[in-house]
Amino acid sequence: MRSAPTNPHVQERLKQLPKNPGCYIYRDENGSILYIGKAVDLRSRVRSYFRASTNHSTRIARMVHRIREIEWMVVESELEALVLECNLIKEHRPPYNVRLRDDKSYPYIAVTKEAFPRVIFTRNPRRGFGRSFGPYTSAWQVRQTLQVLHKVFPLIPCGKSWSGKAEQRPCLYYHMGQCMAPCAGMSDRAEYGEVLVQVTRFLEGKEDGVIQDLEAQMHQAAEDLEFEKAATLRDRVAALQSVQERQKVMSDDGQDRDVIAVVQDERGAAVQMLYIRQGRLIGQQYYTLDGSKEASPTEAVQEFVKQYYADAPEIPREVLLPVEIEERAIVQQWLRQRRGSAVTVEVPQGGEGLRLIDMAATNAELALRTMALELEQQEQWGEQAIQQLTEALDLPTPAIRIEGYDISNIQGKMPVGSMVVTDNGAPAKDLYRRFKIKWNPESPNDFAMMNEVLMRRLRKFLDGDEKFSPLPDLIVIDGGKGQLHAALKARDLLGLTVPMVGLAKKQEILFVPVVDALGGRNLEDLSAIEREYSYREVVLPLTSPGLMLVRKLRDEAHRFALTYHRKLRDKRMSGSVLDEVPGIGPKRRRMLLRTFGSLEAIRRASVEEIAAVPTLTMRQAETIKEYMKSDGV
Repeated sequence: MRSAPTNPHVQERLKQLPKNPGCYIYRDENGSILYIGKAVDLRSRVRSYFRASTNHSTRIARMVHRIREIEWMVVESELEALVLECNLIKEHRPPYNVRLRDDKSYPYIAVTKEAFPRVIFTRNPRRGFGRSFGPYTSAWQVRQTLQVLHKVFPLIPCGKSWSGKAEQRPCLYYHMGQCMAPCAGMSDRAEYGEVLVQVTRFLEGKEDGVIQDLEAQMHQAAEDLEFEKAATLRDRVAALQSVQERQKVMSDDGQDRDVIAVVQDERGAAVQMLYIRQGRLIGQQYYTLDGSKEASPTEAVQEFVKQYYADAPEIPREVLLPVEIEERAIVQQWLRQRRGSAVTVEVPQGGEGLRLIDMAATNAELALRTMALELEQQEQWGEQAIQQLTEALDLPTPAIRIEGYDISNIQGKMPVGSMVVTDNGAPAKDLYRRFKIKWNPESPNDFAMMNEVLMRRLRKFLDGDEKFSPLPDLIVIDGGKGQLHAALKARDLLGLTVPMVGLAKKQEILFVPVVDALGGRNLEDLSAIEREYSYREVVLPLTSPGLMLVRKLRDEAHRFALTYHRKLRDKRMSGSVLDEVPGIGPKRRRMLLRTFGSLEAIRRASVEEIAAVPTLTMRQAETIKEYMKSDGV
C-alpha cells in the first residue's frame, strides 16, 4: 500500500532530521505515541516511510496516515540505539510496534547476594539481587526442586536473611541437619560457601559432578562405619537423581542454548522457546506477541529477541533463530556485551540445530492451536454470560463492560475501595483502579464509604478523566441493599443513569433497583434526592454463566481491595508502630522482623515469645504487645 501524503508540519520535520544514529518516535494528533524505531541514519530511515514510491503493509500505511509529529533522540552508535529502542518500547508499548505480551511472570530460582546466600523462588529476578536460573516451565516443579535442594543441602530453609551473628536460638531445621544455623552464629562462612558451590553447580546443569561427589562421600562414610551418615547421603543422591531424571538430554556437547521458533495464524504470532543448559532441556515457554497480526516472521522474531533479552536474567552461549533477521550482527554484539563473554546468534540450516528449531516449532503450533481453542471457548462463554445478564436484569444495552466495587477496612481504619473491570467476559486488569477513602468516620460505615467511591469514580468520568472512561454497561456492588442504595444515591446526585445491581454474598441473589413513583408523578420529574427504590430479586442458577461472571467479578473486587488494604496497613505498621515503641531502636526492629518474619506474626506472638528474642526484656515485650494491640490492626 502506498504512503499517504504528509501534512506541512511533518514535511518540515523531515527536513530537520540528522544523519546520526538514534531512535525516532511517531505521534498522532493527540500526542500519543504510535511507533518507536531505531536507525543507523535517522534521516534516511525516517524519510523512507514517507516516499511516494514506498509500498507499505496495511498496518504501516495506517500508521503513516496518522503521524502528526516526529521526535528523535541521537546516540553515539547503533548499539546504543538498540538499547534505547528496547527501553522506550518497554516503557510506552506503542500500538504499532510488535510487543512481547507482558501479562504474566515466570518462575526462577535465585541465589541471593548476601553474607549467607539464600536459594529462593522468585518471579521477579532483578539485577544486583543475585544470580537467577530459569525461567522454568512450572512453578510447582520449581518448588519441588527447591524442596529437594533444601533437603539435600543444609542451606537456609526459612527464607530469612541472616548476617551470621547470633541473633536467636537454632530452630528445628538445625537439629534435623537441614540448616547450618547462621541465625545462631553457628555457621562457618567458608563451609557454607562450599555447600553453595554444589547447589550452583547443580542448577547450572552440572548435576553429574555433584552426584559423584556425594556418592564418594557416601562410600567413604560407609568405609568409616558411619552408617547413619552414609544412609543420609544415599537419600540425598536419590533425591538429586529424581530431579535429574525429569530433564531430557537434548545434545551431547553440553552446550547452553536458547532455541526460538515462531508460528503465525490469523490471530497473530506466537514464539516458543526451549531452554537447554549443559545439553539438557530444563524447560520451555510459550510467548504471544501483540500487534503481530500483519507482521512478517522476520519482524516478529527480531522484536521478540530484543524485548526478551533486554530483561532476561541469563543469556546462554548460543541463541538459535528460525529465520534470518536484519539486525542479527548488532543483536549478537549487544548480547555479548550483556553476557560479558562470547554469544553466537545463528540460523541453523541443518543438523542438530535445525532439529531443535523444528521441535520448538511443533510445540509452538500445538500451543497456538490450544490457545485458539481456549480463546474461542472463553469468547462463547462470555457471550452466553453477557446475554443472560442482559436479559435477566433487563438492561438497556448488552453488559459488555462490567465494573465491580468493594470496600476493605478493619473497624473503619485505613479504608480502601476497589474497582475491577471485565470486558466481553474477560478481566481487563489494566483498567482496575483503587481508592484510598478520604472520609474518616469515628465508627465504620461501609455504606458511606461505598457512596464516596462511586461518587469519585463517576465524577472523574464527568470531568473527562480518560482513566475512567467510558461508563460501564453495568455496575456490580459487593453487598446487599444498603451498599447498593448508597451507590445509587451517588449516581443519582450526578445525574447519571448507568445500571447498578447488588450481589449478596450468602444467597448469591442479585438485587435490581426499581424506582418508586411518589404521588403518581412521572419518574423523570423526581429529583435525585426524592427517588426511593424497592428491589427486585433475581436468582440465577449457581452454575449459569451469568452468575458465575458476576461472582468472579465480586471475588476479584474483594481480592483487589484486600490486597491494597494490607499494603497500606503493613506500610503503616512498619513505618510507625514499631518506631513508636520506647526502647526499640533500628537493630531491635530488624531482629524482631527477622525472628518472626512479618508484622502479622509479631502481632500473633505471645509476650513470652517476643521476650525470647535476644536483647529484649519481658517489660519491653509487654510494651511491644501493647502497642501492636492498641493499633487496632
